[in-house]
Amino acid sequence: MKYGLDTLRGDLFGGITSTVVALPVALGFGIASGMGAAAGLHGAIAVGFFASVFGGTRSQISGPTAPMTVVMAVVITSHSTSLAEALTVVVMAGLLQILLGLSRIGRFVAYTPYVVVSGFMSGIGIIIVLIQLLPALGAPIAPGGPMGAVSALPDAIRNIDAGAFAIAAVSLAVAFLWPRRLARFVPGLLAAMVAGTLLGVLWLNEAPTIGPVPTGLPEFQLPLMSPDFLLGAVKPALILALLGSVDSLLTSIIADSMTGSRHNPDRELVGQGIGNAVAGLFGALPGAGATMGTVTNIRSGGSTPVSGVLRAILLLALLLGLGRYVEPVPLAALAGVLMKVGWDIVDWRLLARVHALRREHLIVMLTVLALTVFVDLVTAVAIGLIAGGMVHARQLERLELDSVVSTPLLDRTLLGPDGEEEEGAFAARAGLVALRGSLTVASSHKLADAIGPEIRDHEIVIFDFSGAAYIDDSAAMVIEQLIDLAEAAETSCIVAGLQGAAAQTLNSLHCLHSVPAHRIVETREDARRLAERMLREKDGGAA
Repeated sequence: MKYGLDTLRGDLFGGITSTVVALPVALGFGIASGMGAAAGLHGAIAVGFFASVFGGTRSQISGPTAPMTVVMAVVITSHSTSLAEALTVVVMAGLLQILLGLSRIGRFVAYTPYVVVSGFMSGIGIIIVLIQLLPALGAPIAPGGPMGAVSALPDAIRNIDAGAFAIAAVSLAVAFLWPRRLARFVPGLLAAMVAGTLLGVLWLNEAPTIGPVPTGLPEFQLPLMSPDFLLGAVKPALILALLGSVDSLLTSIIADSMTGSRHNPDRELVGQGIGNAVAGLFGALPGAGATMGTVTNIRSGGSTPVSGVLRAILLLALLLGLGRYVEPVPLAALAGVLMKVGWDIVDWRLLARVHALRREHLIVMLTVLALTVFVDLVTAVAIGLIAGGMVHARQLERLELDSVVSTPLLDRTLLGPDGEEEEGAFAARAGLVALRGSLTVASSHKLADAIGPEIRDHEIVIFDFSGAAYIDDSAAMVIEQLIDLAEAAETSCIVAGLQGAAAQTLNSLHCLHSVPAHRIVETREDARRLAERMLREKDGGAA
């Protein structure tokens, strides 16, 4: 791709627009995490710059996101006793992301079921709204996440700060009602923060504000932690790493759908990991690929990593020269902005169609949503992936078993026109098991139940693999059990059409060891002739 003046112009507009969108969100997420407004800006700069330079998605914008903010708040309150320990967890998470990228497993994130992603993101949106209810009422953020916020809500309502509530209401109203035609020039979230700030500065100046924001470059921090802490920090670091990876790669998929390009998932994880490791070393909030910033960047013309780099440079310039100008921003104004962000994160498109969802998919989505809000994010994602996998396996089971055919060999459709002459002599003495398509662990446990009893009804059974494209280890072991079952019932087995991946699996596991070599033939027709010959020989011997 040639980089010309038009591309530069697009990247410049994309970088400027995404900077304007990022400013209120970064400030709000920094405060919501418990690390402070400056940490949110530092995170947007560090993660945004390094993920753009080293990442694998050309037009992606990275920075603090709602899921990473929620997890970071939990790390600060539950997994560390100091900010230094919390930042160590961030550095470890970045290193783990780099390892995930180098291990080349990034592409598997694309297989995450949509209902799991939907339930998780909707839960995150609800958490953001619940947590921001307190600063919208003029109360400090309560520990304990969303349930802590709900517990503190009655007291906050009794002691409501009317000024803060008015600021939050105005900010939220502006965010929702800002005309779309004006959003091309001034993003609605920025307009909402400006409106709330003006109301607080000019009139309701008793409402709590951001307060002092450190200016200048953040200091480099390299805390030395004990081995015991590092061991205990592996779990929260892994949570951050996995969550940031899923968040980033899902945003990359969205970027691909808008641009028609294709991202490199493993390189993207390396870039995100470098960004988060640097963020932890400089006291910044960790981040991931930001969907809102990415969409804004692409729609504004950004098409290369230059737009992300420009955004980071512009945010750095704001931090170095304009930090003191964000100090009077009311916390209630940021609460209104973040409540709009939380609202937008909820997957209303799918929730509006829950009546049309299949029951098992609905159960998975609602389970993930409930666990995200009421338990924790890791449990929600883990159980969601397991439940989603089980639902998918159940669907595969039905499809795979439908592709297995067990029928008497002397059916005319299998024997051809000559079969009718022999029907009286050999009817039901030889059977055919035709295995088609893929056979995996999904159907393997029911394969024996489905065709095992019929095998005993025949003197000879043909296993026809000519239509089998793939057989995994579980299905191969079940096939061996079926062959052993046939031999125990004195039923002779013939194997036909074994080739490709199916042959490789069965042969490598020695699943056909009890079948003599002369009974392994190339085609179904060869198997039919062999079966007829064996039955004639058996009849001749009996005579």
